[in-house]
Amino acid sequence: MKWETALKDYLLFLRIERGLSTNSVHSYGLDVKKLITYLEDKVINISPIKITPNIIQEFVYNAAKHLNARSQARLISGLRSFFDYLVFEDYRTDNPLELIETPKIGRKLPDTLSEKDIDDLIGAIDLSTNEGERNRAMLETLYSCGLRVSELTHLKLSDLYFDEGFIQVTGKGDKQRFVPIVASTIKYITIYIEQVRSHLNIQTGHEDTVFLNRRGRQLTRAMIFTIIKQLAIKINLNKNISPHTFRHSFATHLLQNNADLRSIQLLLGHESITTTEIYVHLDKKHLTEVVEKFHPRK
Repeated sequence: MKWETALKDYLLFLRIERGLSTNSVHSYGLDVKKLITYLEDKVINISPIKITPNIIQEFVYNAAKHLNARSQARLISGLRSFFDYLVFEDYRTDNPLELIETPKIGRKLPDTLSEKDIDDLIGAIDLSTNEGERNRAMLETLYSCGLRVSELTHLKLSDLYFDEGFIQVTGKGDKQRFVPIVASTIKYITIYIEQVRSHLNIQTGHEDTVFLNRRGRQLTRAMIFTIIKQLAIKINLNKNISPHTFRHSFATHLLQNNADLRSIQLLLGHESITTTEIYVHLDKKHLTEVVEKFHPRK
């Protein structure tokens, strides 16, 4: 079996059998491609079925010189998944990464914004431009609905159930969930749709997409990153923020206001409650207040 064939079949498996998103499939593919490039550079002619743990260990050792612990762990995890697939399909009887240890990494707590930070960022948007109205609607949606950036860029007009007070969100693995949307965000989206979007020359295939660029096409993730970075510079916000920061802030502010983790899990579309539990670690002061208020031995 050639590497190219194995990789192609593996990526198809991830997309169809496991239902992973395009971005996740791409990331897993990059991990395997790094190993393929290493073998080519070292002129090591060996198939994915015959490759040995020693060769994998040497590759990981070389890669570790240029990667931090978190990136090393991600690479090892990606390769382990690839060889698990080969074992699953009976191409191999063992996984050559079984005995390779993953670097110990601490749990990375997400950056968050205060309510004032968010108000300042949105307040810095120039509403005299068409893009300003769009950007306000986008950031309000990111924050008030706790969306991933990909969920925002793929939001459809047909996903908007404003009369019921919900939007339908397509998350990782094409899993759908309904998220409540507040009246103020509905207002900003409606203004954008009626006063800005309606005047765009919308390109074929983007007729149902909510947020569009000036050429009438779906916005890219990179463009939304750029918009947020520029606003942060504009208000001198000395924090490393991204669209995901709004999602983290959404969850943290809900927790601080005594929302339960199960509800936050459903709103965020987390498959596991353990993913949501990271927010418990963000605000020790809030946890102290909860114990003092609700514990019988207070």
